[in-house]
Amino acid sequence: MNSLFSLKGKVAVVTGALGNLGPVWIETLLDAGASVLAIDLPGVSLSGRFEELQALYGEARLKLGRADVRDRRALEDLCADCIESFGVPSILVNNAGIDRPPSDSQTGYRLEEIPFEENRKIFEVNTLGAFLVTQVFGSQMVKSGRGSIINIGSLYASVAPDSRFYNHIDVDPPFLKPPAYGASKAALINLTRYLATLWGAFGVRVNALSPGGVLGNQDEEFKRKFCERVPMGRMATYDDLKGALIFLASDASSYITGTEIVVDGGFTAW
Repeated sequence: MNSLFSLKGKVAVVTGALGNLGPVWIETLLDAGASVLAIDLPGVSLSGRFEELQALYGEARLKLGRADVRDRRALEDLCADCIESFGVPSILVNNAGIDRPPSDSQTGYRLEEIPFEENRKIFEVNTLGAFLVTQVFGSQMVKSGRGSIINIGSLYASVAPDSRFYNHIDVDPPFLKPPAYGASKAALINLTRYLATLWGAFGVRVNALSPGGVLGNQDEEFKRKFCERVPMGRMATYDDLKGALIFLASDASSYITGTEIVVDGGFTAW
């Protein structure tokens, strides 16, 4: 059974490596035996957790590459570097994305005031960027005849945000979850199904993992409201997400493609 979930000898690529969930996916893959090319924007500072992983595993297992997911040339260069350093990737985690967590320290917009460029940038990164990364790295998987692509979705790909979660935040205009965020993630789920049907015959599986309500630096009132809405009565921890990723990345899910695993404590069951 352990060998079924093992990633020993496999090569993984993770975008959005220095963000909130990036180190979670990277640590999980490394622990299971994979080597990892981590990708994030030029100029983004290393997170403390990423530095710890670098020190623990070294460049023999973990390398950081700098690229915007909208920059095909930079991605192609990183793909060539990955193949030279580790080999052809067989796991891709499309994690890079733009979101706006609830905060009273940021100035937002009313719905009718949201600039077109704000929405376009979210779609460019969350959906089109994931597609571009998949074109570059996924095509190598197709050539090799094997691979698992995991698109990181969201609870809000399936349901709309509940504005009552945020109505205690004292800002003007009132905090508004970006409407393009959920729409871009819903598009990513549909893209997951499209690619799964297109590449299934080539041995490449494409699935989505959609976290919901991951515990972070949210204020206490938000956490209270959110947890009251979750059947399991709590928010997700990082450890809650790891099993689903290993399942989708490994041979344990060898006959699963085109599906979405929602890790939300039952939020969307109501």
